[in-house]
Amino acid sequence: MNITPDRTVGSIVAEDYRAAAVFTKYGIDFCCKGGRSVREVCESGNIDQGRLAEDITAELAREAKSGDDMGQWPLDKLADHVETVHHRYVEERGPIIRQYLDKLCLVHGDRHPELHEVNREFTECTGQMAMHMKKEELILFPFVRNLAKSNATGEPLRTPRFGSVQNPVAAMMEDHADEGERFVRMRKLTNDFTTPADGCTTYNTAFNLLKEFETDLHLHIHLENNIMFPRAIELEKRLTHAGQ
Repeated sequence: MNITPDRTVGSIVAEDYRAAAVFTKYGIDFCCKGGRSVREVCESGNIDQGRLAEDITAELAREAKSGDDMGQWPLDKLADHVETVHHRYVEERGPIIRQYLDKLCLVHGDRHPELHEVNREFTECTGQMAMHMKKEELILFPFVRNLAKSNATGEPLRTPRFGSVQNPVAAMMEDHADEGERFVRMRKLTNDFTTPADGCTTYNTAFNLLKEFETDLHLHIHLENNIMFPRAIELEKRLTHAGQ
């Protein structure tokens, strides 16, 4: 992989998702802020560019993970994957984490008042994500599937009510940025989800679940922001131009 200073971090992860582990280690947001260049994130984070590139190269040199390269999937298959895997994850795991946080607030909230803020933030997150995912499932993803179908069959592409796909994409990316920032706030409140010395097993479990949720959210956002959305915009332009 060619890791140049001007290359965006999102494009690097889009080419090989194993690079995400390295960016995470350095505290670099590759999903919501994936449009920043390697030079930009290194300068803002006081990171050595050469060392970062070496670490990414070393990570990619490890044995490749099994499975397909999602970056090469057809758009309709990618939309199906995001909906059945990542949307369902949020729907199923969110209520479980909220139960843990409610219990933590009840037992530890007096000594750790930040838990109440974390609970409020996460509850807001699941509420906002529920609306976000419904808009994708009812509005954006059906059109993405129509793009894939039109490309495969040659059928004319019908103009949707929202005009260009860039309009809902912009709204979805704004939602992504909001939720990315929300987890930044929660990490600051909890010292990167570190269980305090007086924390119990429930405390540790809740924080591990939050970290897992954040990891899934980052992959979810990455697949959309850095792979699905740019390809959908490009394909719409090509099909629209061909139909003129």
